[in-house]
Amino acid sequence: MRAIVIPARLSSTRLKEKPLVPILGKPLIRWVVEGCLRSGERVILATDSKKIASVVEGLPVEIRFTPSELPSGTDRVSLAVEGEGLRYVINYQGDEPFVYKEDIEKIFKALESHPVVTLAIRDAEAYTDPSSVKVVLAEDQTALYFSRSPIPYMKESSGLYPLKHVGIYGYRVEVLKEFTRMKRSTLETLESLEQLRLLERGYRIRVLITSNYYHGVDTQEDVEIVERELSARVFTSS
Repeated sequence: MRAIVIPARLSSTRLKEKPLVPILGKPLIRWVVEGCLRSGERVILATDSKKIASVVEGLPVEIRFTPSELPSGTDRVSLAVEGEGLRYVINYQGDEPFVYKEDIEKIFKALESHPVVTLAIRDAEAYTDPSSVKVVLAEDQTALYFSRSPIPYMKESSGLYPLKHVGIYGYRVEVLKEFTRMKRSTLETLESLEQLRLLERGYRIRVLITSNYYHGVDTQEDVEIVERELSARVFTSS
């Protein structure tokens, strides 16, 4: 038993009512939901807003209303799967309009042997950008560290690094529950990266490197970047 859960809160700090922001005339959250549905998986939208729910009407997505005051999207996902009897769940960020069935399948497959799984892409432009989270890996492809700083320091160019983290996570449900019961950790607080809570407590996070294009939406500049990419895809396929 498995599902994709999309957390979406109406309030946002950098982009007002971000899930409803139009991307080529369609609300951002609808892009995400439609993309996840095309994977063929069960999809749940965990939201605090009837306005958000209204823009996905007519789609075969399950709606779970969750409190606005929850501290994170991960907590929203955890609450949404209470009593669902799921074994694996993917937390698919509500601001990530690019969805690839093959990456979804790879995450679920990796959860059979790893408690937590996430994605990364090679992106040289992200290296010095503090809004882009970087990750460095152990030899077994599990995460050693995530940071907003440029990691690793490179005296020479690398065919692997830098790796930009894509904030899409797969969890075994029991680990997801454990995660949301933990107190915030020291490094998590310093970096403002909740995945460090798991690393500090000894959990291993498997990182899958994908060549697919991802770009989340946090600012108006991101909206413009995403619209250009989506427009090019529509033009290419037509």
